[in-house]
Amino acid sequence: MDVIGQARQSTELIQLLQKSACDVLVTDLAMPGGSYGDGMPLLGYIGRQFPRVKLVVLTMLENPALLKRLREVGVMSIINKADDMNHIGWAIQHVMRGQEYLGPSVKAALDSMGLSSNGQQRSVILSKRELEVVRLFVSGMTITEIAAQLRRSIKTISTQNNTAIRKLGIERDSELFQYAQSNGLMNLSAYSGDGSLDDSTLSNPNSL
Repeated sequence: MDVIGQARQSTELIQLLQKSACDVLVTDLAMPGGSYGDGMPLLGYIGRQFPRVKLVVLTMLENPALLKRLREVGVMSIINKADDMNHIGWAIQHVMRGQEYLGPSVKAALDSMGLSSNGQQRSVILSKRELEVVRLFVSGMTITEIAAQLRRSIKTISTQNNTAIRKLGIERDSELFQYAQSNGLMNLSAYSGDGSLDDSTLSNPNSL
């Protein structure tokens, strides 16, 4: 494995890719400076102009929606910079074989949002009442207000909300809001009568 060059900002990077044959690019998601920007716009540009280059991206961000988007634009490997840097070498080996490689922190973040290692949404089944409580909760209502509106006890509403959170593999309210926004839980069309969430809505929230 040979290192053909290094770049400090996007202009240097693009110039390097234009003049040198490159199989794998290892880059930080944040690369300030240069005329090509950084982050998603830069990666999208590289994907369009240099489709044969396999991308390994390093980042400190753990936002599952962002990680999912990186995979959608063709990034084959994502590694959190807090993880052991040995993962970079393993990532290069995997992407050279055409295989995706996710660092442990990235995989955990995606799993927390119900995304499997192949990018598909896990099947999540909520009861009708659990889904009803979650939808009202993420709309801004408190547990007490939901209990009053649905004419159930506060304890019952709290239990149903906590059960739904556990099923979704979420630990904090902030993650629940993020999950709801990313996966269309706020839209009634996402609910089917048996308490399941429609797969097409989950995998493509922009269709709502």
